[in-house]
Amino acid sequence: MENKKFDLNSLIGFILIGGILIWMLYRNAPTEEELQEKATTEQVEKANETNEVATPTTVDSTQVATTETDSIKQARANEQLGSFGYSNQYDNGTVTTFENDVLFLKVANKGGQIVEAKMKNFKTYDSIPVHLIKDNNASFNINFKTSDNRTLNTENLAFEPTLSKSGDNQVLSMKLKVSNSEYLEYRYELKPGEYMLDFSINSKGLENVLNTSEAAVLNWKLKGYRHAKSISYENRYTEAIYEYEDGKDDYLGQQDFTDDEEEDVTYVAFKQHFFTSILLTDTPFKTGKFTSKNLVEDEDIDTVYTKEFTAQFPLETKGGEIDYNMNLYYGPSDYKILNDYDRNLDEVIPLGWGIFGWINRYVFIPFFAFITSFGVVSYGVAIIIMTIVVRIVLSPVTYKSYLSQAKMKVLKPEINELNEKYKDNPMKKQQETMKLYSKAGASPMSGCLPALMQLPVFYALFQFFPSAFQLRQKSFLWADDLSSYDTIAELPFSIPFYGDHVSLFPILASVAIFFYMTMTTGQTMQQNSQPGMPNMKFIMYLSPLLMLFFFNNYASGLSLYYFISNLITIGIMLVIKNVIIDEDKIHAKIEANKKKPKKQNRFSKKMQEMMEQAEAQKNAKK
Repeated sequence: MENKKFDLNSLIGFILIGGILIWMLYRNAPTEEELQEKATTEQVEKANETNEVATPTTVDSTQVATTETDSIKQARANEQLGSFGYSNQYDNGTVTTFENDVLFLKVANKGGQIVEAKMKNFKTYDSIPVHLIKDNNASFNINFKTSDNRTLNTENLAFEPTLSKSGDNQVLSMKLKVSNSEYLEYRYELKPGEYMLDFSINSKGLENVLNTSEAAVLNWKLKGYRHAKSISYENRYTEAIYEYEDGKDDYLGQQDFTDDEEEDVTYVAFKQHFFTSILLTDTPFKTGKFTSKNLVEDEDIDTVYTKEFTAQFPLETKGGEIDYNMNLYYGPSDYKILNDYDRNLDEVIPLGWGIFGWINRYVFIPFFAFITSFGVVSYGVAIIIMTIVVRIVLSPVTYKSYLSQAKMKVLKPEINELNEKYKDNPMKKQQETMKLYSKAGASPMSGCLPALMQLPVFYALFQFFPSAFQLRQKSFLWADDLSSYDTIAELPFSIPFYGDHVSLFPILASVAIFFYMTMTTGQTMQQNSQPGMPNMKFIMYLSPLLMLFFFNNYASGLSLYYFISNLITIGIMLVIKNVIIDEDKIHAKIEANKKKPKKQNRFSKKMQEMMEQAEAQKNAKK
């Protein structure tokens, strides 16, 4: 028998083949996912055998993979969110829509917050529906800590929506769940025809889930969209207002950035001139922190936003649970609507402080509503009617003012004589002038006092017209919106403090003011031109010019009022001058007064004594 010799090449071949086989076995070994899939398949088959299913069951590998992917996601969510990982099963990209006849709302599963709030009956200056919330310009978030030392934000978590009805009201419940019976709930209830929603934040079964040693913090933010033609005018009346300490109210102002903090806050309003977003609470927040940031860097460019507001409140727990009954308002800054809620929301409308606000609330707002209630006149005509009535009511004051000016005009020759006689002795000149005024029954102050009496009315109206929601987008003559500026010409450039357009109503108002000041100031200009006194001629020209610039971007309704008001005042003064007042009779009366013994009042007597003492001291020094 032939002995086989050792074949090195065969050995090398076997080694190579073995290596290839081992490599193939390694490559074809089932992965961990495939082992789990096999186990799942075996469980399904075993379950089918247990249930004595007659037909064989086919397992969809795609469904199994999806189930496995979901289980991995859920495990990761549990790791990151703890008990709130349960909420990961709900779709984070879904929104729920509910609406009534005036308001359209969308609420997102993610955060359970309103992501769109649209006014159905109003449009912007460029005919786009008015949105208070859209495209992530707002957020409503609760930052809280859990008992397992996690810090979470509701704006990142998924809520489960349930839409139902309670009578005619629509109810949307958004629940952030820990289990099927344990959750944090936002509850929205929308009534027909209402801009105000009932809103509540409450928790159930979370006393052992939340870390109640640190209060949860509610953060509400909003960037106000531009709605009006003049962004500078709109921004001037865009601000944050809040109520605190049982009825006090305040606002943040118009600075580029401002902040404030108050205690026992009951509401905060983010007012965008003619539209407002408000959060109210039945249980006052212990503290409230507010900020306002101006977003308008250049008024000459097309700016999307006006201001950015934030409000921050701690949410206290009761028995380990959160329980707050609130309201949300998304609607017009209309005095009547807000005042009817009887929640002090009329303070959102800037009607002026003290007597100015009182005049607007109890005189001008009811009277203007009465004029427009008949529906037979345009709002421009209503402004004219209101102006006529105001000027007629104030005409006695105008008469007193002009009568005083007429007396001063009659006394002017005698005053000039005194000025010349005592030109080297100012103190004596002042004494003799006061004696003349006292004997004649005239006083330069008597012409100023009636004018000062009219200031509360003028300032109240200055606050009324920019705040009158009824004037919004109401046209009159060439003005297409009485709540904004009127335009008769567009300029190819922009003038500082004036703008890139020409408004006609401010021009007419400025001309009327010039003629009015010529009549009232011109005739007393010389006698008031004393050292240390303002140059009345300069003021006479400056005032109309300032109004021309200042009112070019203001509401045309306000300029219309001042134009008509000054026209009527000029007419009244012409009637007083040419029909009612007779300067010859005034002169005769003054002469008769001079002959009568004049009893000085205590103030005049004291002033004269002081002047005589000063004169005596001056002579003693000489």
